[in-house]
Amino acid sequence: MYVDRMSTLWVEGQVVEYKPRPGTKMGFFVLRDIETDTSMTVSAFAGILDQAGPGFEEGARIVTRVKPVFWERRGTLNLRAEEIHLQGIGDLLAHIEQLRRRLDAEGLFAAERKKPLPFLPRTVGLICGRNAKAKDDVIVNASARWPRIGFEIREVAVQGEYCVREVTTALRELDAIENVDVIVIARGGGSVEDLLPFSDEILVREAAAARTPLVSAIGHEGDAPLLDLVADYRASTPTDAARRIVPDQQLEYDGLARATAAMRTALARRIDAERHALELLTSRPILHQPGAVIDGHTAIIETHLRSLRHQIERVLTSEMTAVIQAHASLIALSPQATLQRGYSLLKTPSGQLIRSADDIKKGDLIEGVLAHGRLVAQVVGATTTPLPEKP
Repeated sequence: MYVDRMSTLWVEGQVVEYKPRPGTKMGFFVLRDIETDTSMTVSAFAGILDQAGPGFEEGARIVTRVKPVFWERRGTLNLRAEEIHLQGIGDLLAHIEQLRRRLDAEGLFAAERKKPLPFLPRTVGLICGRNAKAKDDVIVNASARWPRIGFEIREVAVQGEYCVREVTTALRELDAIENVDVIVIARGGGSVEDLLPFSDEILVREAAAARTPLVSAIGHEGDAPLLDLVADYRASTPTDAARRIVPDQQLEYDGLARATAAMRTALARRIDAERHALELLTSRPILHQPGAVIDGHTAIIETHLRSLRHQIERVLTSEMTAVIQAHASLIALSPQATLQRGYSLLKTPSGQLIRSADDIKKGDLIEGVLAHGRLVAQVVGATTTPLPEKP
């Protein structure tokens, strides 16, 4: 139901009806808002009523932290008290509520202002009470998770009139130390009066101005001092703060072991996949006989070469035949061939061929060109033979 999901709230009013019932686990009283003149039944466990003190009676002005409760069987809505305080503390709580609203309006509690805590701080700054259990809770639990973690400790007053001044001074000191990577303010709960200094405006603003990430471990789950709202992380207890500021060494080792195993498995799987792909490639016939890729091209080239050779041979044969025939024709028509048949050429000393007896006269020297060699002779006589008449 919606009512069950509602958060707790502070209510101020006057007790107008209360009948103590000794021995019972649950008590009831009626709380009236004087300004609006409205009343509502409030239930509370006996221990809560006893903590309110002897002043809790009809007519008392109180401030109580309540949670709405719906009784389905009766169909009624009332309030269940988790804390009850008489009027004096109520005024302080009202002032703190006003301060909370003002600081919230300034953005001091905004989520975007929160600084992330370091994964593994070099040194943890710890502000705690003197010889307080909260100190041991933080140191013991943090050291159990990460044995080599170091601490810079400031023991101060964590309640009373000196609390704000000493906690603020310690916070400034730790924030100025370079290797302090996170600061824890630990107390471990207490009454509302004890926790009031941790809602002081000076301390809250100093915490907001700190450069170092801040962890608040002031109250228990139900407590809500303003320091919790401005801190970068609100721990429910000092033990919770110790778990948050350092990692668990064994868990980190286990995580590394799992990550290493996962990487090895992934790497082995990748190697197997690549080996399988390589085997598929090497099993292809083309890789067994690499020359098969060019065998077809080689055959084509050889075919073309043979064809070219045949064509060249045919051309050469044809040209050779033509040369032989031309040579035979040249030989047949050559004057040397005529000379070889027993003929000779006669020339005058000037080298002119003698074609007619009229070209020479008795006593001229003539040169004879034979098939083999030359001779010189002197004309002793010449007879002219008339040319035949043309038809």
